[in-house]
Amino acid sequence: MSSADLSTTLDRILNTAADNLRFAKILVQLGLDPNNITYDALANRLLEIVLHNITLANMFALVGAIFFVATLLTQTMVPLRVANMIGCVFFAGFGALSGTVTTFLLYLLMVPINAFRLRQMLVLVKKARGATQGDTSMEWLKPFMTERKYRKGDILFRKDDAANEMLLTVTGKFLVKEIGVELPPGRLMGELGFLTPDNRRTATIECIEAGHVLTITYEKLLEIYFQNPQFGYYFLVLTSQRLLENIARLEGIIAQAKIAPQAAATPG
Repeated sequence: MSSADLSTTLDRILNTAADNLRFAKILVQLGLDPNNITYDALANRLLEIVLHNITLANMFALVGAIFFVATLLTQTMVPLRVANMIGCVFFAGFGALSGTVTTFLLYLLMVPINAFRLRQMLVLVKKARGATQGDTSMEWLKPFMTERKYRKGDILFRKDDAANEMLLTVTGKFLVKEIGVELPPGRLMGELGFLTPDNRRTATIECIEAGHVLTITYEKLLEIYFQNPQFGYYFLVLTSQRLLENIARLEGIIAQAKIAPQAAATPG
């Protein structure tokens, strides 16, 4: 096709589009007289269109659309999932009543997917709440973490290194070198780097017995937090408890260091 033919074809397309989009033609398609437009005529015609299209299928579609808009306005994940599930149920009903199989199957499939993600988030929040009531286990974070293995002598990270992930010990033993404390399985490492302003490691961790850990990036933690700010609150409480445990441990070490010289100076 030559450039002249292409230009002619494009002109015809544009002219046809402009003709079909003319205000007068749109009014004719709506069943109105372009030469006699009044507010009453326009209102009556719109009312006729609405009444003509009031069917059970369309009502399902309208309710589904309302819940879909609600998902766009919702800021947290749990109510968003609930609104999305309800909207999908109504859209699936619209597809079934209107005989649109693809619409029915699409939204029907989205219901269990949203239900699974909702349950996952509710379990996460429930476990986080339990952690603030004495259970400091981080088992509830495992579905969001990835596995990594270490051998004896490996350094997981050093003090003042840039921090971008948190770790949970699963097997093996790990040593906090600055204070000589061993971390058995089930202990959290690197959570304080998430809270420090410059995201730096506060201690050096060495593997003293081969094992593996689970890791989660700070970006993923932030994602979970923004999905559900309630989780963020419980996570901060949990890490505060960890920090208080570390402070109590250090106070015990300092107290023992003070007692030792006094005991040595006391006559036997």
